[in-house]
Amino acid sequence: MSSGSKRTHKKGSGKHGKGKGKGKGVGNDKKQRSRSQRAGLQFPVGRIARYMRDGGYGRRIGGGAPIYLASVLEYLTAELLELAGNAAKDNKKQRIIPRHIMLAIKNDDELRTLLSEVTIVQAGVMPNVRPELMPKKKKKGDGSHSKLSSSQSY
Repeated sequence: MSSGSKRTHKKGSGKHGKGKGKGKGVGNDKKQRSRSQRAGLQFPVGRIARYMRDGGYGRRIGGGAPIYLASVLEYLTAELLELAGNAAKDNKKQRIIPRHIMLAIKNDDELRTLLSEVTIVQAGVMPNVRPELMPKKKKKGDGSHSKLSSSQSY
């Protein structure tokens, strides 16, 4: 060994800057994909898995459990947003506000039972007028509307 060519050895994992993850060097050109991408979901599967581990829901968490939970949460969110968007459109608004979310929940039977104990801030209450307070409808065959009552005659 000559004195000019001295080898330097990096301490560390031994990968020497070839990227992270599994694989054996040359020929491995696959892109890294998240579990959410592999499952075709928008919700973060890895984050939900971490919450399940750290939450103390069980000693062991299966591999499919966070994927299933993420898909259920994504479905419920999509359903609620669709109904809230329809409520916003009915009120001629472009943005969904808490009132639209509350109207969507209260007008859907299944969401109402699921979220029965939930209070949404700044949402108001459901519009409800008691039938007794509504003006009485006149009958079609009654021609007495032209007659004046005794209190109105002069």
